Amino acid sequence: MPSRRAFLASSSASLFAQNPPAWDVIVYGATPAGIAAALSASRSARVLLIEPTARLGGMVTSGLSHTDFRTFESLSGHYLAFSQRVLAHYRNTYGPSSPQARDCFRGTSAEPKVNLAIFEQMLAEKSNITVRKNAPLADVAAPGTSLLRIRLEGDSAAISAPISARIFVDATYEGDLMAAAGVPFRVGREARSEYNESLAPLQADQQLQGYNFRLIATREPANRVYPTQPAGYRREDFVQVLALLNDGRLKGIFGYPNDFIYKAQIPQLPNGKYDINDVSNCAVRLSLPGENLGWPTGDAHTRARIFAQHLLWNTGLLWFLQNDPAVPARWREEARQWGWCRDEFPETQHLPPQLYVREARRMHGRRVYTEADSSHAPGDARTVLHPDAIAMGDYGNNCHGTAHTGPRIGGKHTGEFYRRVAPYQIPYGILLAPNLDNLLVPGAVSASHVGFCALRLEPIWMSLGQAAGAAAALSLETQTPLSVLNTSSLQRRLWREGSATTYFSDIPPSHPDFFRLQAFASLGAFHGLHPTPADANLRGKNIEGQYFE
Repeated sequence: MPSRRAFLASSSASLFAQNPPAWDVIVYGATPAGIAAALSASRSARVLLIEPTARLGGMVTSGLSHTDFRTFESLSGHYLAFSQRVLAHYRNTYGPSSPQARDCFRGTSAEPKVNLAIFEQMLAEKSNITVRKNAPLADVAAPGTSLLRIRLEGDSAAISAPISARIFVDATYEGDLMAAAGVPFRVGREARSEYNESLAPLQADQQLQGYNFRLIATREPANRVYPTQPAGYRREDFVQVLALLNDGRLKGIFGYPNDFIYKAQIPQLPNGKYDINDVSNCAVRLSLPGENLGWPTGDAHTRARIFAQHLLWNTGLLWFLQNDPAVPARWREEARQWGWCRDEFPETQHLPPQLYVREARRMHGRRVYTEADSSHAPGDARTVLHPDAIAMGDYGNNCHGTAHTGPRIGGKHTGEFYRRVAPYQIPYGILLAPNLDNLLVPGAVSASHVGFCALRLEPIWMSLGQAAGAAAALSLETQTPLSVLNTSSLQRRLWREGSATTYFSDIPPSHPDFFRLQAFASLGAFHGLHPTPADANLRGKNIEGQYFE
């Protein structure tokens, strides 16, 4: 009998023999993960990158301009290249010693419009990539073990006609393509006993991390646009904040890190802008866990309703603080120092066009990433070894709250946790659908809720997208199904692209020994050489806040 590899290869070939696909690779979702996948796949494949909305770049161009990571040394691959271009932009535009060059934090904290321009530039340089925007998924054809065609919504026949490809990548935050193709997934939290995770709940439930907008705000009068009263505004929804302003539970309206309503992220963005986020452990939260439960599997109407509900809460609160006569004068004056940025998001009234979806569907794939995968190996300074690692991260398991008790103002989020860990490796199998041989999922990856909370960061998502694109290209070149791809060959391709699978503090991708050290590390050569440190942050001097050299 033929081997499984030969059988799958011949089956895929026969499926495409009568109707050759229009594209080698289709990437659905131009998130940072999707952009990275397209860039890597385009080295040897014709790629169609599809974005269901009008804007490329996912959250990195929609307000999450200051993404989380622990050390600069953990950044590699396409994300590192992206951040280096951002830094070069500010140095070239304003000068190498300018405040803008300083405030971009080595290219990791940029204005949304700059992030968008850099992503568009990176894609435009690749002649093998075609980009389509405003093209949400309509339906799919996935008979047997292969996803064959998709159809997009649109007014023109060119858009609504079925489109075929040899390999598909679902890079959406929600996992919309993989779900439509019949791939199994989970929404919610697993019981502690399922994967023996200390951070998991005792009983499984449907709770999700709360969503909010990553607003971009400024105090610069020339660039400041004051919020308008949002549609559906009701004063009674916000009046309870007055008690907190008067009893000393809040330090201010905007600030960092705690006891403020709007978290003005540090470091600030260039040109006097701030990436605004929800404040953990505060009596007033921008995120609304429980109000987002319909989002992951919801249709366009359901998601539009949840989007509007969050927008009303996030913006109506500031309008109340700036305009309601019952707000004490000093608080009202502080609030009126702030506004949205005139030169950001002009097409959406200077508000981000995407909601910050921290967690939605999670594929139940060939390998499930769990808490154990980012835990220390016994007697080791490193986490467990994954010989098939295709990416790495160093942030830790971080959940932003999955439910809320008490009143919306003055109550408390529950389900939050943050566990600092040593740098960890990410295995190839979490990208693979269990029932389709030509689909990779770097966004809604296969992970438990706790495991996903270590992976849901844009630099890591970009590394996973890069691995997906490299795997797609290698599969096509070798005519090998994704499920039996030689991971050593995939790793070598990633290392040549400057993407790390093992953390080193002193061997960046530009180092002449980067490839050799990554290869040596994949054999386990650097495990078991040092006892577990008492503090996972002990990797160098503190830069600022959570960031360490």
